[in-house]
Amino acid sequence: MIESVLVVGAGQAAAVAARTLRRRGFDGRLTLVGEEPEAPYQRPPLSKDYLAGDQDRDELFLLTPRWCADNAVELRTGTRVAAIRPADRAVEYADGTVQTAGVVLVATGGRPRRLPGVAGDRVRYLRTVADADRLRAELRPGARVIVIGAGFVGSEVASTARALGAEVTVVEQAGQPFGHVLGEPVGDALAALQRDAGVDLRTGEKVETYRETADAAVITTSGGATVEGDLVVVGAGMVPNVEPVAGTGVEIAGGIVVDEYCRTTQEGVYAAGDVTVFHHPLAGRRIRAEHFDNANAQGMAVAKTILGRETAHTAPPWFWSDQFDRNLQCAGFTGGADRLVVRGRVEDFDFAAFYLAGGVLRGVFAVDRGGEVAVARELIAAGAAPDPDVLRDEDADLTDLLS
Repeated sequence: MIESVLVVGAGQAAAVAARTLRRRGFDGRLTLVGEEPEAPYQRPPLSKDYLAGDQDRDELFLLTPRWCADNAVELRTGTRVAAIRPADRAVEYADGTVQTAGVVLVATGGRPRRLPGVAGDRVRYLRTVADADRLRAELRPGARVIVIGAGFVGSEVASTARALGAEVTVVEQAGQPFGHVLGEPVGDALAALQRDAGVDLRTGEKVETYRETADAAVITTSGGATVEGDLVVVGAGMVPNVEPVAGTGVEIAGGIVVDEYCRTTQEGVYAAGDVTVFHHPLAGRRIRAEHFDNANAQGMAVAKTILGRETAHTAPPWFWSDQFDRNLQCAGFTGGADRLVVRGRVEDFDFAAFYLAGGVLRGVFAVDRGGEVAVARELIAAGAAPDPDVLRDEDADLTDLLS
């Protein structure tokens, strides 16, 4: 029997794992260690409702100090882990103290990717609630905001800033937002969605230089344009926090490598959430899924596995984004498709795009069509090869395909 579990990290995956361990009857010592001063909280609202001021801070929290006390969870916030020693399942803290456990779960998440040469008093990154608090105070009517990167975080910040009355310029080096993942027709639609909302979207350009004056942040782009703003928000992706296990024998390849049960290559050491890379049977390759749903699923799966009830995480990836008054959802794997089938009208921002390879449904992306995505997820998980004419037909009931 495992007598203690030490969770390094205090985000979504860590909180879900802790809840699942207690709900499944684990009564041993349970410790969560987080570097931030906050109790575990949700990150998705940081670029949307919370950033807009439509959600209270108290609503963000996943595990409150009261819940931790009631469930005998030792929550250590504001604590940095210097190293993890898999051989004796020990965690060394920055202050030199060491704690051992029967099992160590690494759920350290990630940090924003920094852009070389883009640094200064007017540059912002968005990962923590403290980042959101600072940015929220600056998104006022008339503020000039430059967003670098039209990924989901960058696009959500742009959407929130526009809704608050800011002037927004987005610089994206690809030809369209997500065009390399979703294809040009969908990428063009997402670009139009931003432009229709008043965003000055500059695609096919990257930042060449950055400087600050007394009054503005100034960037020049590869296309020769000069853009000035009051602040710059960088959305250039995430770097997994693998440092605590570097050089310990835990395999690292773009993240901490785990199997479908969230086991690392070192016995007694598990990992879950944004920090992991795992082989997905539906993709046929290793993937890293930096999404709320994946952190949830891995958090539950790893807790059950730790308790001896091996549970694999094999569901198709799924994530969503709310931006410019639209709900965007994506599931499965859109890359490598050889056929794109569209249900609805892309130009009206009301559609579902289905991605097939060899006749098999591999992925789906939709705007304001969560029902189609839910059905498609089941079809993707089953390896189904649905009739493209049925997928395309607005009058056809997609649930019939499940039989």
